[in-house]
Amino acid sequence: MTGPRDRALDGTKDRRHPPRTTLSPAAAGRVFLTLTTTRWFPVGLVIGLITLWPLERGLSVPEALSAASLTGFTVFLLELPTSGFADAFGRKPVYVTAAVVYVASSVVFLTATAWWQFAVAAVLTGVFRALDSGPLDAWYVDTVHATTPGADVGGALSAQGVVMGVSIAAGAVVSGGLVWWHPLRSQSGLFLPGLVCIGLTVVHLVTVLVLLREHREAHGARAGARALASVRTAPVVVQGGVRLLGTNRVLLGLVAVELFWAMAMVVFETFQPVRLAELLGSEERAGAFVGPVAACGWALFALGSGLAGISSRHIGVTWTAILTRVLNGLGAAAMGLVAGPVALVAAYAVTYTLHGGGGPMHGTLLHREATAENRATVLSINSMVSFLAYSAVLLLGGLLAGATSTATVMVLLGAVSVLGAACYLPALRAERSPARARRPDRRPHPGARPAAGSPEPQAGPLRRRG
Repeated sequence: MTGPRDRALDGTKDRRHPPRTTLSPAAAGRVFLTLTTTRWFPVGLVIGLITLWPLERGLSVPEALSAASLTGFTVFLLELPTSGFADAFGRKPVYVTAAVVYVASSVVFLTATAWWQFAVAAVLTGVFRALDSGPLDAWYVDTVHATTPGADVGGALSAQGVVMGVSIAAGAVVSGGLVWWHPLRSQSGLFLPGLVCIGLTVVHLVTVLVLLREHREAHGARAGARALASVRTAPVVVQGGVRLLGTNRVLLGLVAVELFWAMAMVVFETFQPVRLAELLGSEERAGAFVGPVAACGWALFALGSGLAGISSRHIGVTWTAILTRVLNGLGAAAMGLVAGPVALVAAYAVTYTLHGGGGPMHGTLLHREATAENRATVLSINSMVSFLAYSAVLLLGGLLAGATSTATVMVLLGAVSVLGAACYLPALRAERSPARARRPDRRPHPGARPAAGSPEPQAGPLRRRG
């Protein structure tokens, strides 16, 4: 089984019921990139405020992080069961529903004052992300192929990644500017970016309703049956993945890396703005910096990915993955040891560059262990473990921070995450095996993306802001 996004990328999703549309491929591409912009720019506005806003509203660090962890748990539970909804009910209805939930989650988050309200916002965000994952990509691929069968869609899908990154980075910079401006003196400086975010989520909803064209026959009970089948298939995928892990030590090690990687991600995704607020003296002061810092993170992530590609050609993919895992973990620990805001941001920059280098290498190793028959299962299991691990570490890390300190937890999680490098050793032995390297079914899929990682609210390219 494969999720909506995976099937959209290879152009095979739901060929039995392609949408009948008058849009040309060029027009569909413009709609596709426009909706990508309206979807992701609001994320940039609140990219650094997801943790700071609950703290500003009076929650403790354990309370704020326990509420935030519910997003990942929700996505973990819903991602597979809802993966067939766009096939059953249509791309536009599911995408519109996701956009409505997007607005609702943003409103609840900004107006929340108690833990349970932030928890509701986090669950709604998880629902939104589970529904949002795939329908737009699937709509674009189906629309293009309806008028131009077999057309290459790789260019637009690649452009989408660029547009997404630029949109989030631009939103993050604007967010920092809004906090600095702070025209609403009766409110916190963090309020205006959240308010603008709500307005832009409404713009996104309206844009989806106006621009997204899809004409599908109503299937009634048949659509419901297909959706139910998607829900019932989820446990089968999980069972198949567990069996696969039991028979492939290399794959088991790669998935286990996610448990340790999640520890480092929690440090530089979630604890970094918390620590910055501590060093600067308030969440509002930190809010003026975290947006621009996060925007720089995108550029550093891309730089790290490029450097990792160069490194892999000299020392191999697995050794590059091992080095990035070790150095990324040490960087996360260093973020907890530094004593000033400038040093914290510098440590973040180095750590995030290394984070960018690890993603493509890990994805390449995953594809080496996958075949055409189980590739979707391999990617789904890795993604699910990543979501679950991140949310669990977020929850436990918050509790530990309440009992000790933010800096202590950052050092501890960063140091322990280094141990994940040992999980790459089976892959290293396999990389050195000539017979295994020659197997044609172990080659990376040409359209493959790096594995998904941490939940989107903490923000970041693919592995971090999904």
